[in-house]
Amino acid sequence: MVDVAGTSLTAHERKRLQHPLTGAVILFARNFESRAQLTALCNEIHAVRHPRLLIAVDHEGGRVQRFKTDGFTHLPAMQVLGELWQRDAMAATRMATACGYVLAAELRACGVDFSFTPVLDLDFGRSAVIGTRAFHWDARVAAVLAKSLIHGLLQAGMQSCGKHFPGHGYVEADSHHEIPLDDRSLEELLAADALPYDWLSETLASVMPAHVIYPKVDAQPAGFSRVWLQDILRQRFGFGGAIFSDDLAMEGATVAGDIHARARVALEAGCDMVPVCNRPDLADELLAANALMVDPVRARRIQALHPVGDAPDWSDLQADSRYRAARKLIAPFLPR
Repeated sequence: MVDVAGTSLTAHERKRLQHPLTGAVILFARNFESRAQLTALCNEIHAVRHPRLLIAVDHEGGRVQRFKTDGFTHLPAMQVLGELWQRDAMAATRMATACGYVLAAELRACGVDFSFTPVLDLDFGRSAVIGTRAFHWDARVAAVLAKSLIHGLLQAGMQSCGKHFPGHGYVEADSHHEIPLDDRSLEELLAADALPYDWLSETLASVMPAHVIYPKVDAQPAGFSRVWLQDILRQRFGFGGAIFSDDLAMEGATVAGDIHARARVALEAGCDMVPVCNRPDLADELLAANALMVDPVRARRIQALHPVGDAPDWSDLQADSRYRAARKLIAPFLPR
């Protein structure tokens, strides 16, 4: 999975996207000027290859939402749903479903296929990088609200990604800039942070592991660990969907070595796709080596993340009764 620099493709980016090892594109706020421009960019990316490349984005709500203007609903942070749960659990589940539907329908109307959501990290009040992105401190509440949000995504034909397995909420360090260590035991992690992944193993379409080291379980970060990805996620929890590594350009990934070593170790551990973000030089270096192979099983898992059904036209979406009802439901909770 690679990114692009601006609001349209350069000739070099087209060439990068045509490489057989490129399977997806991730968009950022820098790729957005307007809905019309975003739609044109997505059409441009989809036209590069057949089958089409998956277009993804980090679009959770709250402070992690790449597109917030020109008609996009700036969704509430997931913590807002957890707070509502404390007052009215059923209202919170309805709101979560509405948020998931609005999120997915708006993205799909502009050509975006997939969002890395929901966040399943628990709110221990320790992690600034997670913070309000987490639903709740209680794994049961987080799992129920996440399942409701996933239901909303599916209503709009979009698949889901639970992150950051087995949990990033306990560590203070930000894996974008540091290598976090979580010294809890496997038993402690399985009894709290990892529970939503067990409960939702047949619901989640994909999972993204954390660039966090749990030394009492494995010396490698979770995304580079066969213990976490094979023994626990695949075997113990029975998860059959796709596994994305977290961004290999992040500081938390450097423990595995250079970009070639990071990709190799992640894939050998059990990841199906490796994102390389904000470092086109590293993406080009990795692709130029041609040291990796396209695995048909992994390719099918990624292909299964493409949306189901026709994407709505933006104008038609605004008149759609389900969309209007969902927007009305979440309106009191939208950021001011």
